Amino acid sequence: MAQDDRFPFIPYRPDRIPPEEALRRGRELLERMDARRSVRHFSEEAVPREAIELAIRTASTAPSGAHRQPWRFVVVDDPELKREIRIAAEAEERQSYEGGRMSEEWREALAPLGTDWHKPYLETVPYLVVVFEQTHGHFPDGSPRKNYYVRESVGLACGLFITALHTMGLATLTHTPSPMGFLREILGRPRNERPFILFPVGYPATDAMVPDLRRKPLSEVMQWNPRGSTQSGEPAPE
Repeated sequence: MAQDDRFPFIPYRPDRIPPEEALRRGRELLERMDARRSVRHFSEEAVPREAIELAIRTASTAPSGAHRQPWRFVVVDDPELKREIRIAAEAEERQSYEGGRMSEEWREALAPLGTDWHKPYLETVPYLVVVFEQTHGHFPDGSPRKNYYVRESVGLACGLFITALHTMGLATLTHTPSPMGFLREILGRPRNERPFILFPVGYPATDAMVPDLRRKPLSEVMQWNPRGSTQSGEPAPE
């Protein structure tokens, strides 16, 4: 394999974990993450800044197209900024819920979750973390440098971010008001950054309630060695 000085290759020798221990760790992680829920009622209790930094560093270990790492995590704890974001987010969400942006089918799907356009947690939560996707980077001379698989890469990073937060006992919610351009304006982000997800981050309120959700069983989310068509050439039945 040809070597490139930008990414010199080094030996990769991760610890070989015995199968019994590996399965124990896997079951423990599954149990922890299966208890995860999106939270809309947060405590005002302070969260260590290092916890946010650790979660972002963990998120940044995600794979990305050509290792461009096309994400930027913008952290907000200023009360005035949080209020400004809440007002703008609620304005957009109200248009979605009451102004005709959402279809009746969509609203019906959301009804069991009890959501609406009111987002008071955007002010009460200790931190807002806004993730931006970078459509392109820049070479040293300032000219644009293309990023690859941007949305896939940022999505992977956000998944690790959620996992890191939950591992530390924190809670969050994937909030995606649409459109989200107001976040770039309020936070003064450059034109090559687009809002991807807004994460409120904090401890759940002591009286927080969440839906009693059930995950799909493994049989509905996994399939081994599927064939794309039958021997007759017709698509396999669903």
